[in-house]
Order: sequence, then C-alpha cells, then structure tokens
Amino acid sequence: MNKVCVVTGGTRGIGLATVIAFAKAGYQVVLYGSRKESVEKALSDLKEQNLEAEGKWTDLTDEAAVMKDFEEIKSQYGSLDVVICNAGISDSTPFTDYSVDLFKKVMDLNVVAPYVCAHAAAGIMKEQRNGVILITSSMVAKNGQPSGVAYPVSKFAVNGMVTSLARELGPFGIRVNAAAPGITMTDMVKALPEAMINPMIHAIPLRRIGLPEDIANAFLFLASDQASYITGAILPVDGAMAV
Repeated sequence: MNKVCVVTGGTRGIGLATVIAFAKAGYQVVLYGSRKESVEKALSDLKEQNLEAEGKWTDLTDEAAVMKDFEEIKSQYGSLDVVICNAGISDSTPFTDYSVDLFKKVMDLNVVAPYVCAHAAAGIMKEQRNGVILITSSMVAKNGQPSGVAYPVSKFAVNGMVTSLARELGPFGIRVNAAAPGITMTDMVKALPEAMINPMIHAIPLRRIGLPEDIANAFLFLASDQASYITGAILPVDGAMAV
C-alpha cells in the first residue's frame, strides 16, 4: 500500500512542485488549496502529467473540519504518513502602515493553520506510532526582512513550533521538521525585473535563484527513511544566500 501525503498550499509554486515530487515517488497525495477552482486546475495539470491526486479546499484554520478531513483520509487510504504544511502568505507592508487585522491574517494562515494541521495529524500518527510533519519556514526567520513584519514573525513562530513538537512527539515515532527556502522562482519572483533579480543572484554563492523543485526535494528527503534520525531541524534551502 502506498504511503499517504497531505500537502497544503498545493496548487502552485512550491506546493505544486511538492505534490508532483511525492506523486512521482509513489505516494497517494491529497492536496489542499484555498479555492475549488485552483484545486481543480491543479488536479487537471497533474492529470496531463499522468499523475493522480485528491483535492480539498477546506478552511485550514477550522480545526474540526481539518480533523474530519484527516480522519476520512486515514479511513480511505489506511494511513496518514506525511503532512506538509506549506500554505502561507507573505507581505511587505511598511510597519507604520500595518494594521492588527493584517497581522492577524498573516498569522492565521502561516501559524494557526500549520498548528491546526499538525494537531489533527498528531492524534492519528500517535495511534500509528509513526508519521512525519513538515512545515515551510523561510530564511527570513533567521534574517528578518525590511518590511512586512508579520511574515518573519510568523516564520520565527513556525521554527519554534517545529523544534517544540519534535521533542514532544518524538517518543511516539513522529518526526517534525521544516524546510526554510530562500529566494525561489515562484510566479511573484518571475514577474520581477532583471534589475531586481540580478543583485539577488549575486548574493547567492551558487549563483542562481532556487527552484520550487529544490524545496520539494528537501521535503521528499525529510519525509523519507533516509532522514529517519532527523527531527527538530530547520533545513535551509537558500543557496547560502547572504542577506
């Protein structure tokens, strides 16, 4: 029986690349997106590559709904082996223009949603006595950023969640890790002018911007038996970018 992997924020960018990587590796993948339309488009794109997945668009901050989903996934496929909490939003609003509502919006998706998914997964994985929970962090959790304060705050919180849950859930055979991407070639970065991109590349010793597949491969490694003694780690996937 194939292992089962849930990927939130799985309809584009890093999330979709992760869905593709795990599907190609033989996992039964369930992807989550924010809207039915984006989920259906992702599933259609996967079908064109002869890959299959199931799609959901549940509110990831609704603990009862997520718990119900995860129980159904476990019942349908026999296990819940890997949960990758990738859904999130970034922001670059100057601090003097920030609002509490915006701060809460970023924290809800970047911190509350991973907490809800990890909490729902942990109950199932404790019964199984095994499982892997992975969360997307960011290089800004180490370096901060010049504006958009909620985003680095949220990623600092993610790192704290990862290191704490690794200690608490380890005795039940559950590993918890994060991948921390640097500048990655998402749609937003692709839209930037060369005048902005070239200095970024110059600051990266590997002299290239990361690809979504780079982060997907990091998640694939962290989920695998090759990483069976790795937990509580925040794996940088940033080309050693100097900030």
